[in-house]
Amino acid sequence: MRENIVLIGFMGVGKGRTARALASQTGMFAVDCDDLIESFANEKIKTIFAEQGEQCFRKLEQKAAKWLEKSVRTSIISTGGGFFKVKNLRKIGKIVYLHAEFEDILERIRTDVNAAKKLRKRPLLQDMNKARMLYDERVPLYRRVADVEISVTDRSAEQIASEIVSYCVSEKRKKRK
Repeated sequence: MRENIVLIGFMGVGKGRTARALASQTGMFAVDCDDLIESFANEKIKTIFAEQGEQCFRKLEQKAAKWLEKSVRTSIISTGGGFFKVKNLRKIGKIVYLHAEFEDILERIRTDVNAAKKLRKRPLLQDMNKARMLYDERVPLYRRVADVEISVTDRSAEQIASEIVSYCVSEKRKKRK
């Protein structure tokens, strides 16, 4: 696998955990877009949302996307839930949509050891009705931009990573024929 693998999906679906498992299986580096944005801004995402608003955060996402396109190769990139809207997404790498039903995502977050922390750091999950509407709006958009969709329900990060590896290897073989 020579190109980047970009993991997209709704917040809390396990993109970061899957990226780490995929990095372990492939020897590739894992890059977390939210960490990258916090580094660029020298602030936590929650603070950016609270003090400067979502529009400012989306501009920082686009800045990160441009940097990833220019500077990052042969890596796994875990993204925030709205990152899929950046203009140059296809230029960054192969896009893998990690999918779970909304209720399954909430259950994953609520049963996590760091559940309170995970909920606090996601500003868009503070109002569950709005979060559900956002989920319903985004699912068809994720599907539209993805090269492949992988269900994460009742699966470990390692199982999901193995499926991504299989997909990328089979894609590579198709290109050679």
